[in-house]
Amino acid sequence: MKLSILDQSPISSGSSASDALDASLQLAKLGDKLGYTRYWIAEHHDLPGLASSAPEIMLSYIGAQTNHIRLGAGAILLPHYKPFKIAETFNLIGTLLPDRVDLGIGRAPGGSAEASIALSGNYLEGVRNMPHAVKELLQFLHNSFPQEHMFSKVTPTPVPRISPEVWILGTSEKSALLAAENGTAYAFGQFMSAKDGAGILKKYKEGFADTHAGKTGNSLITVSAICAETTAQAEGIASSQFLWKILSDRGIKTGIPSIDDAKNYRYTKQDIEKIAEMKQNIIVGNPFEVKTALEKLNEDYHVDEIMIVTITHDYQDRLQSYQLISDQFSR
Repeated sequence: MKLSILDQSPISSGSSASDALDASLQLAKLGDKLGYTRYWIAEHHDLPGLASSAPEIMLSYIGAQTNHIRLGAGAILLPHYKPFKIAETFNLIGTLLPDRVDLGIGRAPGGSAEASIALSGNYLEGVRNMPHAVKELLQFLHNSFPQEHMFSKVTPTPVPRISPEVWILGTSEKSALLAAENGTAYAFGQFMSAKDGAGILKKYKEGFADTHAGKTGNSLITVSAICAETTAQAEGIASSQFLWKILSDRGIKTGIPSIDDAKNYRYTKQDIEKIAEMKQNIIVGNPFEVKTALEKLNEDYHVDEIMIVTITHDYQDRLQSYQLISDQFSR
């Protein structure tokens, strides 16, 4: 089973965005050293606690300081942008980092309604146009417009030796079928969905096979996990993330709280119920417990790769979590 990393570049309370982005670099370098398959960084806008608004810039920065790990966006939010500009950007990154670049595409707004308007105007129109935009993006990347098309003479330069691998990210059957129809890889966001992910991935594989001569396509699931030497330590570390989400849902702008902040916070009954709900979608435990849970998900979802997202207050706790998981699987 392959293991990969999804990084949302969290900003811890008491730290700066610069600290968070440096921590992202250190995480990617560790993933490179440990043999993780991919490192993807997300795109968010005007969200307190998350630092990466331009994954393409971070990928270039990180790519210059790593050697083997595949680098990608998880995801570029296509409704905000013109396909040609994305193709240009990722062709350039793919030229700089040959055969190491993934282009993940998503359709979420990535921030508030006001941020979406500031970024691209009519975001909902971009969502409606998503199927067409995906096709156009692929045609630019693969230089496959019909000869009579006005864009057939337009090339998103520079053209890399190997095109970026395109992934569609989602949590619904609609996104899975869009990926299957267009022959792209598919990443299911298990960590932010309560839907039947195994059924959705099955639909993707069946749709891909129907459209592409029996092939099944490339797929992975993204899960939230926190690993520590002991279960108690892991649960303490995870408490920061739970409090951050509770505060964010209330519109309180803050970085990732410390473990002490989480320990001393006065939770309401509704908060406790919310935390119990969040615990259903995160793996927290010691190395053996985390490995067992990941292997179970791998069996349930029938994928060859699991991508792990880990949010902690202490950046060293995050590095250790990925280190412990890697060590457990390498035994």
